[in-house]
Amino acid sequence: MFRTFMILLMLVVRPVAAQSPLTGVEFDDYTRGKTLFYGIGGQAYGVERYLSNRRVIWSFLDGNCMEGIWYEREGQICFLYEDRLDPQCWVFTQSGGGLIAQFEGDPTETELYEAEDIGEEMLCYGPDVGV
Repeated sequence: MFRTFMILLMLVVRPVAAQSPLTGVEFDDYTRGKTLFYGIGGQAYGVERYLSNRRVIWSFLDGNCMEGIWYEREGQICFLYEDRLDPQCWVFTQSGGGLIAQFEGDPTETELYEAEDIGEEMLCYGPDVGV
């Protein structure tokens, strides 16, 4: 699965002209029911599963998954996860290669690229169990 992801990531990481930022309705229409893998600078970054009612599950591809929700605020899509109280806000645009996400809407900040919905499941391990 990871090898397939890296091949797709290399195909996606190329300059493309982005469109205007997605609204909450457009973002929901695009993502709902999908599992999307994201990369940054040609490297794997994480995966997010988009559920109904604006619920999400995020992982940095390490098997640790965080449940959360998303909402629209001032042209950004903001995420609240169970492990932190501060929202993580992004401006999402859609290009020919998929979604582009800019952290806090600042072009000098983190920019993620969608590697696409490759139809594979994300791995989430259960809580650590002691002996």
